[in-house]
Amino acid sequence: MIDDVDLLNRRSAYLDRIRGLCRRERAIGFVACLVGVLVMVAGRYRPDAPSWVVWVGVGVIAAGWALFVFVIFRRTAWVRAHPFDPNG
Repeated sequence: MIDDVDLLNRRSAYLDRIRGLCRRERAIGFVACLVGVLVMVAGRYRPDAPSWVVWVGVGVIAAGWALFVFVIFRRTAWVRAHPFDPNG
């Protein structure tokens, strides 16, 4: 158990900073995945929908996941450039 309040506050601020990185991109990726699934469902279950609509949905889902992967790389690069220093 760590009893140093200042260290705990700095660690908490560091983790909050990491969680806040690329928040907008994560939200856009999540919405893109949801929209892609809705497009796929609409393309699959509407009898008058063309067959390419399902593939558009797959593409939108892939773009959403690409944003998630981008965020992972950005956060990893930031953490490597700014490691947590308990003495700093």
